[in-house]
Amino acid sequence: MGAPAYGAMLLFALALAVGAAADTAPREEPTLPSTAAASADVAAAAVAGSGPGAAGAGISSNSVLVALLDSHYTELAELVEKALLLQTLEDAVGRHNVTIFAPRNEALERDLDPEFKRFLLEPRNLKSLQTLLLFHVLPARHPAGSFPAAAGAHPTLSGEDLELAAGTNGSLSVSQAAVTRPDAVLRPDGVIHGIERLLVPRSVQEDFNRRRSLAAISAVLPTGAPEVDPRTHRLKKPAPPVLPGAPPVLPVWDAMAPGPSIAPAPAPGPGNGKSHFDGHSQVKDFIQTLVLYGGYNELADILVNLTSLATEMGRLVSEGYVLTVLAPNDEAMARLTTDQLSEPGSPENILYYHMIPEYQTEESMYNAVRRFGKVRYDTLRLPHKVVAREADGSVKFGQGEGSAYLFDPDIYTDGRISVQGIDAVLLPEDDTKPTTPVSAGPVRKPPAVTSSRKSKLRRGKLLEATCGMAGFFGQRSRLASCQ
Repeated sequence: MGAPAYGAMLLFALALAVGAAADTAPREEPTLPSTAAASADVAAAAVAGSGPGAAGAGISSNSVLVALLDSHYTELAELVEKALLLQTLEDAVGRHNVTIFAPRNEALERDLDPEFKRFLLEPRNLKSLQTLLLFHVLPARHPAGSFPAAAGAHPTLSGEDLELAAGTNGSLSVSQAAVTRPDAVLRPDGVIHGIERLLVPRSVQEDFNRRRSLAAISAVLPTGAPEVDPRTHRLKKPAPPVLPGAPPVLPVWDAMAPGPSIAPAPAPGPGNGKSHFDGHSQVKDFIQTLVLYGGYNELADILVNLTSLATEMGRLVSEGYVLTVLAPNDEAMARLTTDQLSEPGSPENILYYHMIPEYQTEESMYNAVRRFGKVRYDTLRLPHKVVAREADGSVKFGQGEGSAYLFDPDIYTDGRISVQGIDAVLLPEDDTKPTTPVSAGPVRKPPAVTSSRKSKLRRGKLLEATCGMAGFFGQRSRLASCQ
């Protein structure tokens, strides 16, 4: 047997050995991924991002947060999205288990006080809405079986405590609200319990009461009072006859100061010991309202800290004057440049131009511009006036690029001081423009003579008749005037 045949037989033997080894090795069957593994790899469509405890992995579709957004607690889910709390709740779920107490939809739609719901949905009360929603989340897992028999306090994500308790008959409660659907949603990272009503923390309730009290004390006229035109200070409709000895229909101040101008104070001033108006308290209340209203902190800071305008306003109100303040919001004040504020007295002059020595409300100013088209109001920065006109269903102040719209109407109205929020800072027109000298009028010149013949003077009708009669009698040549 030659060398080639021997090599071929050796290769054939090696091939048989490899085939036998492959037959004896266990075969790996293809396996499908489990349901849990597939769910963990699917990112939730409603929640994006990653929590710090998830090591960069997104929230899975099996999360309690996704279950909340997809559950039948639609009203609570909408409030969570409006309050911009998705990222906060996602971080909490990434760090530890959570327990969510979800009010039923009817408790948020029909059972909730409409005034309180309006308060929560206002953009300036976003902090209160966030505190309210985080008050319903516990940073720990509390299924129905772990509720203590005696009420115990448990901290929430808002920082305030909730009391969990289990009754003898198996009922569960959280801060005196019954749990109607215990363990409604169970997930590996949390649990959701359905409750009968909304839970309101003490801080949110106090904030709501404070805002409601400010709105109540800002009433301008009591019910049944006669309506007075703020521009003419006269009754809008005839008043019923007054019995002898009854108080007058118009206040004494309106009778003594009938016009909207800077008239002498109709009420006794503070110097004689018979002050009728506490202007300083009213100005303090108005500035406090600006701060609590939100968005006007820059103006309040200028009035109190940078200038003495608050003291001057209090003195004016104490002496009987009324004021309407056109208050620029914080965004408008931030647009002021350094050059506009660097000159001495610039903040005072700017704010003087925003103070009208009349008592105007949003309704009175809008009615005025609707009726007259353009209204010029006096300001405390004499002799400048601020021009108001109707635009886009509102009142627009100023002209051109320096104009401002009435943005927040009737922020504060107490009968002496009226505050109207605007969205820009008003600046008066530059009064330093070069003025052209006023001429004495064009000099009238006699008409130029264009012909060589002198123009014949025009005679009156009586002279013409006399010359005609003189010519009839042959005496025309004797009269020089008839030549």
